Amino acid sequence: QCASCGEGLPPQAKFCFSCGQPCQKPPCPSEAIPPARPRPAETGRLQVSSSDLWIPLPSDGTKLFARLWLPTTATSAPVPAIVEYLPYRASDWTSLRDELRHPLVASHGYGVLRVDLRGTGNSEGLCLDEYTDAEWDDGAEVTAWVAQQPWCSGRVGMYGKSWGGFNALQISAFRRPPALKAVISLYATDDRFTDDIHYLGGCVMAQGMLSWGNVMHLWNARPPLPSVVGPQWSQIWVQRLSGSCAPWSEIWLRHQRRDDYWKHGSVNEAGQSLLQHCPVYFFGGWRDCYKNCLCRLADTCASERRTLPSPSPSDPAPVITQHRFLLGPWSHEFPDV
Repeated sequence: QCASCGEGLPPQAKFCFSCGQPCQKPPCPSEAIPPARPRPAETGRLQVSSSDLWIPLPSDGTKLFARLWLPTTATSAPVPAIVEYLPYRASDWTSLRDELRHPLVASHGYGVLRVDLRGTGNSEGLCLDEYTDAEWDDGAEVTAWVAQQPWCSGRVGMYGKSWGGFNALQISAFRRPPALKAVISLYATDDRFTDDIHYLGGCVMAQGMLSWGNVMHLWNARPPLPSVVGPQWSQIWVQRLSGSCAPWSEIWLRHQRRDDYWKHGSVNEAGQSLLQHCPVYFFGGWRDCYKNCLCRLADTCASERRTLPSPSPSDPAPVITQHRFLLGPWSHEFPDV
């Protein structure tokens, strides 16, 4: 049960589906709490500042909301940027997690942006489904905008788990933005029909598809924060309620075969271009439902490497040789959690 609002929750829940607050569960008396692992002293960490900003999209003028964590020295010494691009409301749903993780990454010499997808959180527009062309186009425009900022060195990476791992791979494979130089993808898939939360062996995954569709239905119906977007918050909210509040499970149930709908978001349809744009670090967990993808891509990568000609010492290493794969004892959560 959520300690904040009293909502009943499944045992494995990390955050409340209603209020977005982290679950506070009493420790089990039968389990000894292991001592915290000592961390080595860190030196050379940079001072970090944070700010909210708007990213204007050149294609149609839509503004996406983002929070930026940046070393204070970046104004005089530009740094590479890392983008996490999600529909999970940066100002409330993931704010606690973001404030713990992103400043730490930024302190090591990166500008870190947590961007709300079009039609989610405080961003303008409508979010009509997972992994749409608009989502990829916006993501490519975001990387170009970030690369042009005076505090950025011009090199941009994307990272994320689950949705953020999906769209980072998809943008790399299907849009190939020039500024995107690396991707870290955790718990993602290359085939949205065979290895996602919608169908398994052609059968509806009721616990995954139906519950997840309802969760996104709930969050998409929420308004942007008036304190962030100003007086037009109610107009944006009405637009969302009238234009993007149909349960997504209705769409998914209309596609019960591996048709063009599922191929659209499956990066294995990109062929070799998936592995040739930029280096990717793939993470998977033995206790996660997306481990098959990592094994397939590692096998594909190994096969491609065997076909390469002998490299010349003066030639740069082909991208296909720079991918890395790590499969560990994790569930659907960051390995450090």
